[in-house]
Amino acid sequence: MITITGTVGSSGKYLVTGIPVDTHAHTVLKIAFENNTGGTNLALVAGTDADFAAATGGLQLSDSGGPGFQFLTIIDTHKLAGLLIFVRRKVGSADSKFTINID
Repeated sequence: MITITGTVGSSGKYLVTGIPVDTHAHTVLKIAFENNTGGTNLALVAGTDADFAAATGGLQLSDSGGPGFQFLTIIDTHKLAGLLIFVRRKVGSADSKFTINID
């Protein structure tokens, strides 16, 4: 398992993967996503470079609730092939801390 923490700042987005997902296998990923900042709403997204640049579009993998709520996504890695994974703010304007656990 890997844990990733970060903060969505003034840009409204945070790049999680530095390059697009490179997989040809059909492997299941379990992703737990949590927004750690009250008063904001975040989305975990898989999308193209253009989706990330615009902070819109893409495949929403998870939404967030308030601090303390983790949401589970179970997905085949093949569906993520060629896409970046990023977090974007949907509601609020404050810097928003998040945690992602991937197994």
